[in-house]
Formats: sequence, C-alpha cells, structure tokens
Amino acid sequence: MKKLIPSYVRVPLIFALVMGAMEYFIDSGDKPAFIEYPMVALFLGVFLFLLVAIEIVVSAVDKVTYHMLSEEQKKQLEEAQSLPFTESAFYQSLSKKLTRSKEIEEEHDILLDHDYDGIKELDNVLPPWWVNLFYLTIIFAIIYLVRFHIYNDYDQATEFETEMAIAKAEVEKYKLTAPDLMDKDKVTLLTDATALAEGKKLYETNCVACHKPDGGGSIGPNLTDEHWILGGGIKNVFNTLMEGGREGKGMVSWKATIKPSDLQKVASYVLSLQGTNPPDAKPAEGDIWVDENAPKAETIKDSTVTDSTKTVAEVAIK
Repeated sequence: MKKLIPSYVRVPLIFALVMGAMEYFIDSGDKPAFIEYPMVALFLGVFLFLLVAIEIVVSAVDKVTYHMLSEEQKKQLEEAQSLPFTESAFYQSLSKKLTRSKEIEEEHDILLDHDYDGIKELDNVLPPWWVNLFYLTIIFAIIYLVRFHIYNDYDQATEFETEMAIAKAEVEKYKLTAPDLMDKDKVTLLTDATALAEGKKLYETNCVACHKPDGGGSIGPNLTDEHWILGGGIKNVFNTLMEGGREGKGMVSWKATIKPSDLQKVASYVLSLQGTNPPDAKPAEGDIWVDENAPKAETIKDSTVTDSTKTVAEVAIK
C-alpha cells in the first residue's frame, strides 16, 4: 500500500496529537501534565517507543512481502505506487460520491438537445454535498427565525453583556489566587515573620541607599516617624512603591523590577519600622498620617442643670 505520509512525519504527528490531548484533558495547573505527573511522562515514553517499533515492524513486513512477489506482481505494485493520488481508485471513488458525475461513456444519458456552434450541454445533477448543505441552511434559518424573532430569545447586546459578566467573574476568581496581581485595593498588612524577613531582605537590597538600613532616612525621608509625604498605611505605602514618589524628585517606581506580591512584603516591613527611633534619624517630612478608617472612640459627658432645663449629654468624638 502506498503511504501518503512518510514515517518521519507520521510518528511525530501522532505523538503530538496524543500529547496535546493529554494536556487538554488532564488538569495539571501551571505545569505541563508530563512534568506534574510522572506517570504521564512514562506513558508518553512507552507510546513513542511503540510507535517507532510499529513503524519498524511494518517496514520490515513490507520488505519481506515485496521479495516474496513475482516479477509481474512487483511490476504491478510499482505501477500502482507511481500512480498520482488524483488517479487512485480511492480518490476516484470519493470524487464520484461527492459529485455524482457521469463517466464519459455515460454522458449520452444526460446530454441535452441544446447545441451552440457544436457545443453541447450536459444536465449534470448538483453535487450532493452542496444540496445537503443548502438544506441545512434552510433548517438553520427556520430554527433561528422561530427562536429569535417569534419567541424573542436573547439578542446580541444581551449575549455580549452575559459573556462580559462571565469573563469578569473568571478574572476576579483568578485574581484571588494570583498574588502577583496584587494591587492597592487588595493589599493587606503582613505581620508574619517569614513575610517580614523577605521584605527586609528586599529592603536591604533596594532601599538602604536612600533610606539607610535602619529606615532613618538619607536621600529619602525618615520611615520610622509618623510623618508621611504621600500618606501612610499599607495601601499608600504599597501604592508609592508601585507607582513611585513625587514626579521629578521622588522615588522611582519599583513595579517593573519587583513583583507586586514582593512589594507588599517590603511595604509591610517598612511599616514595622514605625516608632523604632533610630539614632541620627532624618527630621520628619510631610504630615502626620491618620487612618480615617480606624475605629473612633466615643466619650459621653453628663452635665446636671437646673429643673427648668433638661439633662444634656455632650458627645465628644476623639
């Protein structure tokens, strides 16, 4: 049998299709399935070995079978293999089924009486694939008409809004498990020792040149007092690290060199320096920052007055 695709193309193609199918159906997270699950790698290795072995066996059988043929049979086989694909029996049979064309010897059955300067016309039938496709379009049109114009199912605007809502929900779900997508709205203060130790290491690598190892400030401001130029608290400090300080004279943005989850650790470590009062600290800059979202204490003062007046409670918000 003539092979249309050589073995050196067929084997990698089949292997790639099987490997792609396994990657699609096996949930392995961010890693490829053959790395996450060693059994998958073992299966792929055995499958590749079997593919190569089958090709070798088939090739050997073809050679043995060829030597067992007579000279006449060898000649017929060579003629069949040298035949172009378009002239093969398979192609001719498929073409006939798809077009229902008549052989030249049978054209007299569909010959019309029209004769234009010796040119005659054949009454060939329409190709079955074309006719069936035309019928499918009619069926589709009827279903579409009934669904969207009679029963008023969803329109394009509704479909777009639904798809956008699904996509937004998937993005939000992904963000919940993607620490490197940390932003100002999601950032929280880290207090565990491991995160603060990692933040300290990053601080010592990137920040000490301007803020000194103890946070007392050098070129940059003092990080240990209550004064902040761009606001204190984890959200403001994180945002300053991400976007940089004042334009032209402030700190550069670090989001291009340090990932957001690590900037969260640096910001948490910086806030842990509050109140350490290192020696030779730089004078305070900026304003005292007060967290507006912090709970406020209430003190009620009672005052006793004469009978002609009512008791008044004065509430002082600290």
